Amino acid sequence: MTAITTFYLSRIIGLKVFATDGQFLGKLIDLLIETGADGQFVGEPYRPRVVAARIIKNGIQTNLDFKHFAVDKTKGHYSISCKESRIISEEASLDFLLLKANVLDKQIVDLNGRKLVRVNDIRLVAVPDGTYAVAVDVGTEGLLRRIGIVKPLKKFFSLFNIAIPSKFILWDDVEAVDYSTYNIKLGTTFKKLNTLHPSDLADIIEELGTHSRAHVFNNLDEEKAADVLEEMEPKSQVDMIENMPIEKAADVLEKMPANEAADILDMLEEDKAELLLREMETETSEDVRELLEYEDNEVGSLMNTDFLAFSETDTVERVLQVIRSEKPEVEVLYNIFIINDSGKLAASLSLRDLVVSEPTVKLADIMNKKHVYVHDMDRLDRLAEIVSKYNLLSVPVVGAENELLGMVVIDDIVEDLMGRRRTK
Repeated sequence: MTAITTFYLSRIIGLKVFATDGQFLGKLIDLLIETGADGQFVGEPYRPRVVAARIIKNGIQTNLDFKHFAVDKTKGHYSISCKESRIISEEASLDFLLLKANVLDKQIVDLNGRKLVRVNDIRLVAVPDGTYAVAVDVGTEGLLRRIGIVKPLKKFFSLFNIAIPSKFILWDDVEAVDYSTYNIKLGTTFKKLNTLHPSDLADIIEELGTHSRAHVFNNLDEEKAADVLEEMEPKSQVDMIENMPIEKAADVLEKMPANEAADILDMLEEDKAELLLREMETETSEDVRELLEYEDNEVGSLMNTDFLAFSETDTVERVLQVIRSEKPEVEVLYNIFIINDSGKLAASLSLRDLVVSEPTVKLADIMNKKHVYVHDMDRLDRLAEIVSKYNLLSVPVVGAENELLGMVVIDDIVEDLMGRRRTK
């Protein structure tokens, strides 16, 4: 009999646990691990320590300190022994995570691959200072190991030089997405998910079941939730808003560009949309209401009302100060607009021209008076023509009196072409 250093959860779950004197203690039904990386050095890989073994005997479950356990292997068969059966209280166990109940067979996020995967097994390693969970097995080999046929299949396929696919994900590159049955601090649970790009996170959330989807999304901060919601498919956007508390949904919509929020509200039932509009801040709500008045085939329906506008007497230094202060979204900086005292569009200015100019230069000296624009009531197909012809990143939108109302950015035009295809 030899003590082993590396083993899989599937190999030991269900085994009988004996004391060193041969007394039967119970059957192993789960392992409990630490849930936080407190005390870890920055950049140091995190491997949660196994703190307890959950056993069952005569229908009674008990959690025993795992540091007194040893996993051994004799002629291909595993065994578990316990030198000292020190009980960990149920109350103390609430701070730990059950591997079989909460990780095995569950959906997780592969942070490296930015996708959802299913955990088929869990790899553990025993070293002098304890036993640790080091990786999850999401490959075919892990699944076959669970049903006990991996060895004969490996031998069979080796005759044809075929390998059974295996795939391990280190614990640092894993984020669980469904802790619905486990009491855990959500701030810690979703810390890793918040590092993903909104489009990646949107794809992942859309693949989740209804409960897990709402669970993950509702615990994102409002800024992140707004960015993620903006990247989702229309149907998923509606589902998310429908399943969120009114207050939370309104807060998230407020963080989105007005045109994006208007698109979502336009897909909701009229009563629900009105309820959300009333819950939103007055200024934002009014902007959205104005956009909802446009027909789907009008430029105004794609218009973004967030833009930067200045007077021709303003200096480059003043514009840069405003940009640093307001920290606008990237698309807002595609073009900077110059308006007259009546609020009418007079000229435009590129960020490039702004950056290469001296701070004391006035906008009148570098602005482009030969700018292209569209009216809010123009048909959408005019946008595609203009963007293609002049190679623009954004197009200013004016009203009947040439007053600047907003702009349409190329991102929204491309998205529209790929989605509803209204701008053809």
